[in-house]
Amino acid sequence: MSDLYRNAMNARLAKLPATLPGDDGDEEEEETDGLGALPGQGLGPPAMFLNDAAHRPRLTPKTRTKKAPNPEYTPISAATYFEQALMVEVPERGLDFRVYYTPPKTADGAVMVCHHGAGYSGLSFACMAQEIVTMTKGECGVLSVDARRHGRTTAMESHDDSDLSEVSLVQDFAALVKTFFKDPATAPVLILVGHSMGGSVVVRACPLILESKFHVAGVAVLDIVEGSALDALPHMNSILNARPDGFDSPEEAIEWHLNTKAIRNPLSARVSVPNIIKPSDSTSPLVPAYVWRTPLRLTAPFWRSWFEGLSANFLICRTARLLVLAGTDRLDKELMIGQMQGKFQLIVIPSVGHLLHEDDPRGTAETLVEFWRRNERIKLPIKVKKVGEL
Repeated sequence: MSDLYRNAMNARLAKLPATLPGDDGDEEEEETDGLGALPGQGLGPPAMFLNDAAHRPRLTPKTRTKKAPNPEYTPISAATYFEQALMVEVPERGLDFRVYYTPPKTADGAVMVCHHGAGYSGLSFACMAQEIVTMTKGECGVLSVDARRHGRTTAMESHDDSDLSEVSLVQDFAALVKTFFKDPATAPVLILVGHSMGGSVVVRACPLILESKFHVAGVAVLDIVEGSALDALPHMNSILNARPDGFDSPEEAIEWHLNTKAIRNPLSARVSVPNIIKPSDSTSPLVPAYVWRTPLRLTAPFWRSWFEGLSANFLICRTARLLVLAGTDRLDKELMIGQMQGKFQLIVIPSVGHLLHEDDPRGTAETLVEFWRRNERIKLPIKVKKVGEL
Protein backbone atom coordinates (compact mmCIF):
# COMPACT_ATOMS: atom_id res chain seq x y z
CA MET A 1 0.00 0.00 0.00
CA SER A 2 1.40 3.41 -0.95
CA ASP A 3 2.51 6.02 1.58
CA LEU A 4 -0.18 8.29 0.15
CA TYR A 5 -3.03 5.89 0.79
CA ARG A 6 -1.63 4.86 4.19
CA ASN A 7 -1.56 8.48 5.35
CA ALA A 8 -5.01 9.15 3.97
CA MET A 9 -6.25 6.30 6.16
CA ASN A 10 -4.54 7.95 9.13
CA ALA A 11 -6.71 10.98 8.48
CA ARG A 12 -9.78 8.78 8.51
CA LEU A 13 -8.78 7.08 11.77
CA ALA A 14 -8.20 10.48 13.36
CA LYS A 15 -11.96 10.96 13.49
CA LEU A 16 -12.24 8.17 16.08
CA PRO A 17 -11.90 8.90 19.84
CA ALA A 18 -8.32 8.56 20.99
CA THR A 19 -6.18 9.25 24.03
CA LEU A 20 -2.50 9.87 23.40
CA PRO A 21 0.40 10.18 25.88
CA GLY A 22 0.74 13.71 27.16
CA ASP A 23 -2.71 14.72 25.89
CA ASP A 24 -4.59 17.15 28.09
CA GLY A 25 -8.00 16.03 26.81
CA ASP A 26 -8.72 19.13 24.78
CA GLU A 27 -11.12 18.02 22.01
CA GLU A 28 -9.87 20.51 19.45
CA GLU A 29 -6.30 19.27 19.82
CA GLU A 30 -7.38 15.62 19.66
CA GLU A 31 -8.71 16.23 16.15
CA THR A 32 -5.17 16.76 14.88
CA ASP A 33 -3.70 13.60 16.41
CA GLY A 34 -3.06 10.74 14.00
CA LEU A 35 -3.06 12.95 10.88
CA GLY A 36 -0.05 11.90 8.87
CA ALA A 37 1.79 13.86 6.22
CA LEU A 38 0.05 13.36 2.90
CA PRO A 39 2.65 13.17 0.14
CA GLY A 40 1.68 13.11 -3.49
CA GLN A 41 -1.58 15.07 -3.26
CA GLY A 42 -0.48 18.64 -3.92
CA LEU A 43 -3.16 20.25 -1.77
CA GLY A 44 -0.96 22.40 0.39
CA PRO A 45 1.19 21.77 3.47
CA PRO A 46 0.13 18.54 5.23
CA ALA A 47 -0.45 17.93 8.89
CA MET A 48 2.11 15.92 10.84
CA PHE A 49 1.69 13.25 13.51
CA LEU A 50 3.03 14.94 16.67
CA ASN A 51 2.56 13.71 20.22
CA ASP A 52 4.38 16.76 21.58
CA ALA A 53 1.59 19.20 22.49
CA ALA A 54 3.98 22.14 22.22
CA HIS A 55 4.37 21.52 18.47
CA ARG A 56 0.83 20.60 17.52
CA PRO A 57 -0.74 22.88 14.89
CA ARG A 58 -3.16 25.37 16.42
CA LEU A 59 -6.58 25.16 14.79
CA THR A 60 -8.38 28.17 16.25
CA PRO A 61 -7.52 31.50 17.90
CA LYS A 62 -8.65 29.86 21.16
CA THR A 63 -5.82 27.34 21.09
CA ARG A 64 -3.22 29.47 19.25
CA THR A 65 -0.57 31.13 21.40
CA LYS A 66 0.98 34.27 19.96
CA LYS A 67 4.74 34.49 19.98
CA ALA A 68 7.46 36.79 18.76
CA PRO A 69 9.08 36.01 15.37
CA ASN A 70 12.08 33.71 15.62
CA PRO A 71 15.02 35.24 13.69
CA GLU A 72 16.21 31.74 12.84
CA TYR A 73 13.31 31.58 10.38
CA THR A 74 13.65 35.02 8.80
CA PRO A 75 12.35 35.01 5.18
CA ILE A 76 14.93 35.10 2.38
CA SER A 77 14.43 37.10 -0.80
CA ALA A 78 14.15 35.19 -4.08
CA ALA A 79 16.38 37.78 -5.76
CA THR A 80 19.46 35.60 -5.32
CA TYR A 81 17.75 32.58 -6.90
CA PHE A 82 16.29 34.09 -10.09
CA GLU A 83 17.59 36.91 -12.26
CA GLN A 84 14.16 38.37 -12.93
CA ALA A 85 10.73 38.61 -11.31
CA LEU A 86 8.21 39.70 -13.94
CA MET A 87 4.49 40.33 -14.36
CA VAL A 88 3.24 38.95 -17.68
CA GLU A 89 -0.19 40.02 -18.91
CA VAL A 90 -2.14 37.34 -20.76
CA PRO A 91 -5.38 39.11 -21.76
CA GLU A 92 -6.95 36.01 -23.31
CA ARG A 93 -6.87 34.40 -19.86
CA GLY A 94 -7.68 37.57 -17.93
CA LEU A 95 -4.59 37.12 -15.77
CA ASP A 96 -1.45 39.02 -14.88
CA PHE A 97 1.03 36.23 -14.15
CA ARG A 98 3.96 36.52 -11.78
CA VAL A 99 6.90 34.57 -13.17
CA TYR A 100 10.46 34.09 -11.97
CA TYR A 101 13.05 33.75 -14.70
CA THR A 102 16.71 33.05 -15.25
CA PRO A 103 17.31 32.92 -19.03
CA PRO A 104 19.87 30.57 -20.60
CA LYS A 105 23.27 32.11 -21.30
CA THR A 106 23.72 30.47 -24.70
CA ALA A 107 21.78 30.85 -27.94
CA ASP A 108 21.17 27.11 -28.17
CA GLY A 109 20.25 26.74 -24.49
CA ALA A 110 17.11 25.36 -22.92
CA VAL A 111 14.56 26.49 -20.34
CA MET A 112 12.82 24.37 -17.73
CA VAL A 113 9.28 25.74 -17.35
CA CYS A 114 7.99 24.85 -13.87
CA HIS A 115 4.43 24.64 -12.50
CA HIS A 116 3.90 24.19 -8.74
CA GLY A 117 1.35 22.11 -6.85
CA ALA A 118 -1.90 23.34 -5.29
CA GLY A 119 -1.36 25.77 -2.44
CA TYR A 120 2.28 26.48 -3.30
CA SER A 121 3.91 29.01 -5.65
CA GLY A 122 6.61 29.44 -8.25
CA LEU A 123 9.16 30.09 -5.49
CA SER A 124 8.83 26.43 -4.52
CA PHE A 125 11.40 25.86 -7.31
CA ALA A 126 13.81 28.65 -6.24
CA CYS A 127 16.61 26.57 -4.72
CA MET A 128 16.33 23.93 -7.42
CA ALA A 129 16.47 26.61 -10.14
CA GLN A 130 19.70 28.00 -8.75
CA GLU A 131 21.22 24.51 -8.75
CA ILE A 132 20.18 23.88 -12.37
CA VAL A 133 21.71 27.14 -13.60
CA THR A 134 24.91 26.52 -11.64
CA MET A 135 25.51 22.93 -12.71
CA THR A 136 24.78 23.69 -16.40
CA LYS A 137 26.89 26.89 -16.29
CA GLY A 138 23.90 28.82 -17.57
CA GLU A 139 23.17 26.59 -20.56
CA CYS A 140 19.79 25.75 -19.04
CA GLY A 141 17.57 28.48 -17.62
CA VAL A 142 14.44 28.21 -15.47
CA LEU A 143 11.03 29.87 -15.76
CA SER A 144 8.81 29.30 -12.72
CA VAL A 145 5.15 30.35 -12.72
CA ASP A 146 2.58 31.37 -10.10
CA ALA A 147 -0.75 29.80 -11.13
CA ARG A 148 -4.07 31.61 -10.87
CA ARG A 149 -5.08 32.39 -7.28
CA HIS A 150 -1.57 31.44 -6.18
CA GLY A 151 1.45 33.53 -5.28
CA ARG A 152 1.51 36.96 -6.88
CA THR A 153 -0.57 36.17 -9.96
CA THR A 154 -3.69 38.36 -10.08
CA ALA A 155 -6.86 38.63 -12.12
CA MET A 156 -7.07 41.53 -14.55
CA GLU A 157 -9.84 44.08 -14.04
CA SER A 158 -13.37 42.67 -14.45
CA HIS A 159 -12.07 39.09 -14.70
CA ASP A 160 -12.84 36.22 -12.31
CA ASP A 161 -9.99 33.87 -11.42
CA SER A 162 -11.99 31.44 -9.27
CA ASP A 163 -12.07 28.62 -11.84
CA LEU A 164 -9.26 26.26 -10.85
CA SER A 165 -10.43 23.34 -12.95
CA GLU A 166 -7.84 21.30 -14.81
CA VAL A 167 -9.01 22.69 -18.16
CA SER A 168 -8.60 26.26 -16.95
CA LEU A 169 -5.14 25.69 -15.46
CA VAL A 170 -3.93 23.93 -18.62
CA GLN A 171 -5.16 26.74 -20.84
CA ASP A 172 -3.47 29.26 -18.52
CA PHE A 173 -0.12 27.50 -18.70
CA ALA A 174 -0.15 27.01 -22.46
CA ALA A 175 -1.18 30.63 -23.06
CA LEU A 176 1.54 31.92 -20.76
CA VAL A 177 4.24 29.91 -22.56
CA LYS A 178 3.06 31.23 -25.93
CA THR A 179 2.92 34.81 -24.64
CA PHE A 180 6.26 34.72 -22.87
CA PHE A 181 8.32 33.18 -25.66
CA LYS A 182 6.26 34.67 -28.53
CA ASP A 183 8.04 33.16 -31.56
CA PRO A 184 8.46 29.36 -31.50
CA ALA A 185 11.18 29.64 -34.15
CA THR A 186 13.47 31.64 -31.87
CA ALA A 187 12.33 30.21 -28.53
CA PRO A 188 14.71 28.00 -26.54
CA VAL A 189 14.16 24.29 -26.17
CA LEU A 190 11.59 23.72 -23.41
CA ILE A 191 11.42 21.08 -20.69
CA LEU A 192 8.06 21.13 -18.88
CA VAL A 193 8.31 20.38 -15.15
CA GLY A 194 5.32 20.03 -12.85
CA HIS A 195 5.02 19.16 -9.18
CA SER A 196 1.94 17.27 -7.99
CA MET A 197 -1.13 19.11 -9.39
CA GLY A 198 1.32 21.03 -11.61
CA GLY A 199 2.48 17.71 -13.06
CA SER A 200 -1.01 17.09 -14.34
CA VAL A 201 -1.11 20.60 -15.81
CA VAL A 202 2.16 20.32 -17.76
CA VAL A 203 1.26 16.86 -19.07
CA ARG A 204 -2.03 18.10 -20.50
CA ALA A 205 -0.55 21.38 -21.73
CA CYS A 206 2.26 19.64 -23.63
CA PRO A 207 0.16 18.81 -26.74
CA LEU A 208 -1.07 22.41 -26.94
CA ILE A 209 2.48 23.75 -26.77
CA LEU A 210 3.71 21.24 -29.34
CA GLU A 211 0.87 22.21 -31.69
CA SER A 212 2.18 25.78 -31.57
CA LYS A 213 5.50 24.50 -32.98
CA PHE A 214 7.58 24.90 -29.81
CA HIS A 215 10.37 22.37 -29.30
CA VAL A 216 9.54 20.44 -26.14
CA ALA A 217 12.41 18.11 -25.28
CA GLY A 218 10.65 16.43 -22.37
CA VAL A 219 8.00 16.42 -19.65
CA ALA A 220 8.98 15.78 -16.02
CA VAL A 221 6.37 15.01 -13.35
CA LEU A 222 7.37 15.32 -9.69
CA ASP A 223 5.78 13.08 -7.05
CA ILE A 224 2.24 12.57 -8.28
CA VAL A 225 0.52 9.34 -9.30
CA GLU A 226 -3.12 9.31 -10.35
CA GLY A 227 -4.20 6.25 -8.39
CA SER A 228 -2.80 7.35 -5.03
CA ALA A 229 -4.09 10.91 -5.45
CA LEU A 230 -7.64 9.77 -6.20
CA ASP A 231 -7.58 7.35 -3.24
CA ALA A 232 -6.70 10.24 -0.93
CA LEU A 233 -9.37 12.71 -2.09
CA PRO A 234 -12.18 11.49 0.23
CA HIS A 235 -9.97 12.36 3.20
CA MET A 236 -8.82 15.79 2.09
CA ASN A 237 -11.17 17.77 4.32
CA SER A 238 -9.70 16.01 7.34
CA ILE A 239 -6.23 16.94 6.13
CA LEU A 240 -7.21 20.59 5.67
CA ASN A 241 -8.90 20.65 9.09
CA ALA A 242 -5.50 19.92 10.63
CA ARG A 243 -3.88 23.07 9.23
CA PRO A 244 -3.68 26.21 11.34
CA ASP A 245 -6.04 29.00 10.28
CA GLY A 246 -3.04 31.29 10.00
CA PHE A 247 0.11 32.56 11.67
CA ASP A 248 1.29 35.57 13.63
CA SER A 249 4.27 36.13 11.33
CA PRO A 250 6.01 34.68 8.24
CA GLU A 251 8.63 33.30 10.64
CA GLU A 252 5.96 31.29 12.45
CA ALA A 253 4.65 29.94 9.12
CA ILE A 254 8.15 28.85 8.12
CA GLU A 255 8.72 27.21 11.49
CA TRP A 256 5.41 25.33 11.25
CA HIS A 257 6.31 23.91 7.84
CA LEU A 258 9.65 22.71 9.17
CA ASN A 259 8.30 21.31 12.45
CA THR A 260 5.62 19.32 10.62
CA LYS A 261 8.17 18.24 7.97
CA ALA A 262 5.95 19.60 5.21
CA ILE A 263 9.27 21.05 4.03
CA ARG A 264 12.51 19.56 5.33
CA ASN A 265 14.96 22.12 3.98
CA PRO A 266 15.12 25.32 6.12
CA LEU A 267 16.72 27.35 3.32
CA SER A 268 14.01 26.50 0.81
CA ALA A 269 11.25 27.07 3.37
CA ARG A 270 12.57 30.56 4.12
CA VAL A 271 12.34 31.40 0.41
CA SER A 272 9.07 29.74 -0.56
CA VAL A 273 6.72 29.85 2.44
CA PRO A 274 6.29 33.66 2.65
CA ASN A 275 4.76 33.58 -0.85
CA ILE A 276 1.94 31.18 0.12
CA ILE A 277 0.59 33.36 2.94
CA LYS A 278 -0.66 36.93 2.96
CA PRO A 279 -1.56 39.60 5.54
CA SER A 280 -5.06 39.13 6.90
CA ASP A 281 -7.69 41.70 5.96
CA SER A 282 -9.22 41.46 9.44
CA THR A 283 -8.36 43.82 12.27
CA SER A 284 -9.76 41.47 14.92
CA PRO A 285 -7.20 40.34 17.52
CA LEU A 286 -8.74 36.85 17.28
CA VAL A 287 -7.75 36.51 13.62
CA PRO A 288 -4.12 35.59 12.77
CA ALA A 289 -2.04 38.34 11.23
CA TYR A 290 -1.23 36.10 8.22
CA VAL A 291 -3.56 33.68 6.45
CA TRP A 292 -3.22 31.22 3.57
CA ARG A 293 -3.10 32.95 0.18
CA THR A 294 -4.97 30.16 -1.65
CA PRO A 295 -8.35 28.99 -0.22
CA LEU A 296 -7.80 25.29 -0.82
CA ARG A 297 -11.12 24.20 0.67
CA LEU A 298 -12.95 26.21 -1.99
CA THR A 299 -11.11 24.28 -4.70
CA ALA A 300 -12.73 20.98 -3.66
CA PRO A 301 -15.04 20.83 -6.73
CA PHE A 302 -11.92 20.70 -8.93
CA TRP A 303 -9.81 18.12 -7.08
CA ARG A 304 -10.90 15.10 -9.09
CA SER A 305 -10.40 16.90 -12.41
CA TRP A 306 -6.77 17.59 -11.48
CA PHE A 307 -5.84 13.92 -11.34
CA GLU A 308 -8.26 11.81 -13.40
CA GLY A 309 -6.61 10.65 -16.60
CA LEU A 310 -3.13 11.77 -15.54
CA SER A 311 -1.44 8.40 -16.12
CA ALA A 312 -2.91 7.90 -19.59
CA ASN A 313 -2.10 11.45 -20.68
CA PHE A 314 1.45 11.16 -19.36
CA LEU A 315 2.07 7.95 -21.28
CA ILE A 316 0.92 9.41 -24.62
CA CYS A 317 2.91 12.67 -24.45
CA ARG A 318 4.80 13.01 -27.75
CA THR A 319 8.10 13.72 -26.06
CA ALA A 320 10.49 12.17 -23.55
CA ARG A 321 8.89 11.46 -20.17
CA LEU A 322 10.29 11.45 -16.66
CA LEU A 323 8.58 10.57 -13.39
CA VAL A 324 10.41 11.51 -10.18
CA LEU A 325 9.07 10.08 -6.93
CA ALA A 326 9.86 10.29 -3.23
CA GLY A 327 8.95 6.63 -2.71
CA THR A 328 8.97 3.35 -4.61
CA ASP A 329 5.48 2.04 -3.83
CA ARG A 330 3.29 4.68 -5.46
CA LEU A 331 2.93 3.54 -9.09
CA ASP A 332 -0.62 2.71 -10.15
CA LYS A 333 -1.30 -0.22 -12.48
CA GLU A 334 -1.22 1.86 -15.67
CA LEU A 335 2.16 3.35 -14.81
CA MET A 336 3.58 -0.01 -13.73
CA ILE A 337 2.72 -1.45 -17.14
CA GLY A 338 4.11 1.65 -18.86
CA GLN A 339 7.36 1.38 -16.92
CA MET A 340 7.80 -2.27 -17.86
CA GLN A 341 7.26 -1.29 -21.49
CA GLY A 342 9.94 1.40 -21.23
CA LYS A 343 7.55 4.28 -21.94
CA PHE A 344 9.10 6.62 -19.37
CA GLN A 345 12.10 7.06 -17.13
CA LEU A 346 11.52 6.59 -13.39
CA ILE A 347 13.78 8.09 -10.72
CA VAL A 348 13.32 7.75 -6.96
CA ILE A 349 14.96 10.34 -4.71
CA PRO A 350 15.63 8.96 -1.20
CA SER A 351 15.09 10.66 2.16
CA VAL A 352 12.68 13.35 0.95
CA GLY A 353 9.02 14.19 1.40
CA HIS A 354 6.35 15.22 -1.08
CA LEU A 355 8.13 18.51 -1.79
CA LEU A 356 11.17 16.63 -3.01
CA HIS A 357 12.45 19.58 -5.09
CA GLU A 358 12.52 21.71 -1.93
CA ASP A 359 13.84 18.98 0.37
CA ASP A 360 16.67 18.02 -2.00
CA PRO A 361 17.04 20.76 -4.62
CA ARG A 362 20.46 19.59 -5.75
CA GLY A 363 19.45 15.95 -6.19
CA THR A 364 16.30 16.95 -8.08
CA ALA A 365 18.28 19.38 -10.24
CA GLU A 366 20.82 16.67 -11.11
CA THR A 367 17.99 14.36 -12.16
CA LEU A 368 16.37 16.99 -14.38
CA VAL A 369 19.64 18.14 -15.92
CA GLU A 370 20.61 14.56 -16.76
CA PHE A 371 17.15 14.05 -18.33
CA TRP A 372 17.60 17.21 -20.44
CA ARG A 373 21.12 16.33 -21.55
CA ARG A 374 20.20 12.79 -22.43
CA ASN A 375 17.22 13.81 -24.53
CA GLU A 376 18.41 17.05 -26.10
CA ARG A 377 22.09 17.77 -25.78
CA ILE A 378 23.45 14.37 -26.84
CA LYS A 379 23.41 13.85 -30.59
CA LEU A 380 21.66 10.54 -30.88
CA PRO A 381 22.27 8.14 -33.79
CA ILE A 382 19.50 7.71 -36.32
CA LYS A 383 16.74 5.30 -35.19
CA VAL A 384 17.79 5.48 -31.52
CA LYS A 385 14.82 6.74 -29.55
CA LYS A 386 14.97 9.19 -26.66
CA VAL A 387 14.30 8.02 -23.12
CA GLY A 388 10.56 7.70 -22.56
CA GLU A 389 9.64 7.78 -26.26
CA LEU A 390 7.67 5.03 -27.97
